[in-house]
Amino acid sequence: MTPLPRRIPHALDRFHAARPWDHNAWFHPWILRRLPARVGSALDVGCGTGDLARLLAARAGRVHGVDADPAMTALARRLTPAASPVTYGVAVAPDGLPDETYDAITCVAVLHHLPFTEALEAFRDRLRPGGTLVVVGVARGETPADHLLGAVSVPLHLAMALLRNRGRRVGRPVSMTAPTRQPRMTFPRIAREARVLLPGARLRRRLFWRYSLVWRRP
Repeated sequence: MTPLPRRIPHALDRFHAARPWDHNAWFHPWILRRLPARVGSALDVGCGTGDLARLLAARAGRVHGVDADPAMTALARRLTPAASPVTYGVAVAPDGLPDETYDAITCVAVLHHLPFTEALEAFRDRLRPGGTLVVVGVARGETPADHLLGAVSVPLHLAMALLRNRGRRVGRPVSMTAPTRQPRMTFPRIAREARVLLPGARLRRRLFWRYSLVWRRP
């Protein structure tokens, strides 16, 4: 299957700018289902405004979110109730990640901003035995499977945007204001290299131009 004609992505960009909805947040419930009912501690890498970190607090006794943008972490603190077991720090992954271990690590739409091998090694080394890593990432579309899922995602994206925004033009949610970058790695390369670093990792293409990686440390 060939890629979408160039005019279609441009039209989608205009539509999305007028009626935005957060693709990453759509995966948050799915991420929670990949984790045990209770964990001692969790790390959210690239936490942004802290939406996922606050959800993780329902599963973890302690949650720490890190982001490279000080403005985002400051906003995350303001949006998080004082009684919540969630803290935030400014850190540039992977080198700046806290030097401790966690029962769960999450990373949503951030891995393609980081050096791939070094980031996965840092996540692996900070997982406790039995801990779970859940990544929702973005890959460069190249294969027929990529283009097919992309084509299927288009009408679903439009329907979700109209439903969530009740057909109206709205402003961009604060969770979608972080800088973005186009991915350079394809899904086949991501899967191949990830399985070397994380034996037994489960990777799968997803709707809305995303993929998932789930790994449990032995």
